[in-house]
Amino acid sequence: MKLTAYKTAVFKEKQDLPTFMKGYLPTLKEGDIVAVCSKLVCLWKGCTVKYKNRKQKEELIVKHSEAALKTKLAWLTVKAGMIMTNGGVDESNANGKLLYFPPDMFACADELCGALKKQFHLKKLGIIITDSMILPLRAGVVAAAVGYSGFGGVRDERGKKDIFGKPLQTTLVNVADSLATAAALTMGERNEQTPLCVIEKAPVRFVRKTNRAEISYPPQQDLYAPLLKAVKLTKTRRKK
Repeated sequence: MKLTAYKTAVFKEKQDLPTFMKGYLPTLKEGDIVAVCSKLVCLWKGCTVKYKNRKQKEELIVKHSEAALKTKLAWLTVKAGMIMTNGGVDESNANGKLLYFPPDMFACADELCGALKKQFHLKKLGIIITDSMILPLRAGVVAAAVGYSGFGGVRDERGKKDIFGKPLQTTLVNVADSLATAAALTMGERNEQTPLCVIEKAPVRFVRKTNRAEISYPPQQDLYAPLLKAVKLTKTRRKK
């Protein structure tokens, strides 16, 4: 597997993202996966507000989260079936604005994938929208796929045998988040200005229609469920 990050100009709000990406990427090949940082997607969809103060930011975090818990360092939130900090709201590299996620990152990934397939005349192509994440009790950030398209994001190894012939009972391989972290490590987190990464020869299965439900895990079966039950999360999303 080979990963290559690409330096770009600063992306402007509501600029056309597929056209921008085509201008900086080489000729993509069948089977490539393109990772793009979530900030570009937020700007593309115009999901920004001018930063006023900390109170405004916290109100935006709560508004865009399904549940939230204020901690000393940040807000611990549940959003789109994931645990993340600050509900995806970010002010870094935003030039005085707050960025927040579009309503459907998977739809954004589908749109990008379709546009780039058409531009580069491809049948097999993947898109990953990455965002920084923090793992429990681990220092530093990794990344996760907040949206993806074109490939299977989870590989089911259950029933397959290990090296001693014992069938695996619970193993699911999180392909999407693994690739997101690898891409983010290549792209950087600071002022590298490399928000795009092409992943070649990734061990993935390409699909026509992305199964977004595959990567969501039932809360009652989740490893960290007891921890979540032990704290009082503020439910923020109202039922329609």
